[in-house]
Amino acid sequence: MIKKISLINGPNLNLLGNREIDKYGNLKLEDLIYELNKECNILNLELFNIQSNSESEIVNYIHKLKNNNIEFILINAASLTHTSISIRDALIAVSLPLIEIHITNIFSREPFRRFSYISDIAIGVICGLGIDGYKYALHYSSKFLNKN
Repeated sequence: MIKKISLINGPNLNLLGNREIDKYGNLKLEDLIYELNKECNILNLELFNIQSNSESEIVNYIHKLKNNNIEFILINAASLTHTSISIRDALIAVSLPLIEIHITNIFSREPFRRFSYISDIAIGVICGLGIDGYKYALHYSSKFLNKN
């Protein structure tokens, strides 16, 4: 049976492949989504994704996840990780298992990036492993959903 998962990408991740390539790599977001969808076909997952630069749009999207039979969340809230109580509260409200993802190691960056409103409600955090972190999260979500 195919399991539905959601990938949420926050502000500025639409600029992947063009922005600070030394930190974020040269793969564009649409290419990342394409690669993840290929993995999903192998893992029997269906991936729904959103990228938004708007906190309220992300919150509204999260609110709809359970009604859309989503079973797992992968989230890279980007800069909203460090500031958004609203996203945290929305994630708690839908009560779905989630993995927090960051392309860079947020703990080796500026002090303001070392705090997350999401980490303590996630079943895991993947950071500093580049774009591969998304694939690792995808594989773990498949393992988790097949076990539970």
